[in-house]
Amino acid sequence: MKNTILKPASRINKAWWITFGTILFALFFMGQATGGVEAADTDEKSSVDKLVESTGIYSFVRGFEELGMSEDQIAERRAEEATVLATQNAEAAERQDEMQAASHTKQGLLPNGVGQLIMLVIGVLLVYLAIAKGFEPLLLLPIGFGGILANIPMVGISHAAVVVGQPDGFLHIIYSMGIESGLFPLFIFMGVGAMTDFGPLIANPKTALLGAAAQFGIFATLIGALALSNATDIIHYNLRDAASIGIIGGADGPTSIFVASRLSPRLLGAIAVAAYSYMALVPIIQPPIMNLFTTKAERMIKMEQLRHVSKLEKITFPLMVLFLCVLLLPDATPLMGALMFGNLAKESGVVDRLSDTMQNAFINIVTILLGLSVGSKLSAEKFLSAETLGILVLGAVAFSIGTATGVLLAKLMNKLSKEPINPLIGAAGVSAVPMAARVANKVGLDNNPQNFLLMHAMGPNVSGVIGSAVAAGVLLALV
Repeated sequence: MKNTILKPASRINKAWWITFGTILFALFFMGQATGGVEAADTDEKSSVDKLVESTGIYSFVRGFEELGMSEDQIAERRAEEATVLATQNAEAAERQDEMQAASHTKQGLLPNGVGQLIMLVIGVLLVYLAIAKGFEPLLLLPIGFGGILANIPMVGISHAAVVVGQPDGFLHIIYSMGIESGLFPLFIFMGVGAMTDFGPLIANPKTALLGAAAQFGIFATLIGALALSNATDIIHYNLRDAASIGIIGGADGPTSIFVASRLSPRLLGAIAVAAYSYMALVPIIQPPIMNLFTTKAERMIKMEQLRHVSKLEKITFPLMVLFLCVLLLPDATPLMGALMFGNLAKESGVVDRLSDTMQNAFINIVTILLGLSVGSKLSAEKFLSAETLGILVLGAVAFSIGTATGVLLAKLMNKLSKEPINPLIGAAGVSAVPMAARVANKVGLDNNPQNFLLMHAMGPNVSGVIGSAVAAGVLLALV
């Protein structure tokens, strides 16, 4: 009996090492590609140096080095670090002032009254899609209604007060408190972690590769944003803007907001709207791409039932992922820590009240506030601009690339694997959880009524959430 328990565990450990090694190699390669773009404009450290210096291992090693230093040497090192930090803060403040000045001087593509009317119609359309078509109503309904409120003339619900002493618009207050600060994304990740079962990913770890493949849309769109900026005179994206736009390719609204709030605050509203809009429209965008890159026979492939995952594995997994993140990519730990805390609370079984709160009341409240504040950025003067429309186009491209690369890698894995893999689950590698997994399951059922792919698709779907947080950490470290 003992051998039958240990043997599968040894295979799982081997599979996990192979999977993590492959993902780390892919991220290292993409980091080099990103650094290559940056190197064209600056003589700063290489991307490899930046990645190494951003790891927790590097920090720990430097800490141990100080054990053999004198007080004067330690003081000198601290002074150098303080100088570098002060320079970085000054540069960041200067960039922020430039971005704010640029955003205040930009004009919309249409006169304000006409633009407001158009945006009111768009807000009503989003509400209609949520109610009549059922397209992710938890997202589209508050976003659409927030867009309607933001475009009511002469009220300023989504703006800071024009007259000194008057209160700011309530949507502006919510936006500043939760989105500009990056707080709402962390709260959402906490709730998502509490609602998510990592069992399918643990049971079939090679599906983590599909989540990694879907992140290629992020880096392809980063390069595309820079190319679009160089090709036109009305759109101006720098590297930080491009990195923020690229994250939309992961189809992860919270991660997009988290990255944009740190790298490109001036585009934060447009990026948030694009990310959440594409998340909500997953049932429309993904099926044509899935059908384009797969055959009828591939869509009908039935996958074997997943093995049972023990409670110990489920408790160990979030701790293992968090410590790997601490050692290799601390920049991703805010998102990853929130996600893993929520999941650990769920799987531990000792804090059911906290877990239930995060799964229900807590995430529902944050979703309401986040949806309304994202919708507040649908105001005409901010939304109807060339840069915002460029973000919408690039976001669609990023999302499409992420979906396609996930499907293509799943096709390759099916050819190489002894066990059948339905390529449809590769589309769930984007981190729109659980929407993308539900879409993969629906398309599978449309082609084979006996083909239930939901649990299999949850593996790459959960991996996509982790992958987008890791990609965000890589961009924050490099850019």
